Amino acid sequence: MASKGDEQPLDVWSDKAGLWGMLAGVITAALIAVPLSGAFAFATHPNSQLLFSGKLNEASQAGFAIFWWLATLLLLALPFLVGFGIAKLSFKGLAIVGGIVVVFIIALLVLGQLFLFV
Repeated sequence: MASKGDEQPLDVWSDKAGLWGMLAGVITAALIAVPLSGAFAFATHPNSQLLFSGKLNEASQAGFAIFWWLATLLLLALPFLVGFGIAKLSFKGLAIVGGIVVVFIIALLVLGQLFLFV
């Protein structure tokens, strides 16, 4: 049993990194809510490809759906990545996560161009 001198009060506010991470994740989720719902709608509705004219209308149905599912998954993961990055990662870890996000964005752009100009 601990003596009275060894006890320390529980200070919930001493480590605010988790709260800042959660706040950043909530703000990010609010900012991407409309693009996320649009990307999900384009990925799931079979006639959404007809909304786009030109080359995108002529792309394959599977390629169109894959593109929008990747966009949906990237947007869905973004608030969690931002919150976790701010709460737990060091500067080096944040740089690695930022690099991964950049690679995903580049892959999404390349995939979009691939199906747009085929």
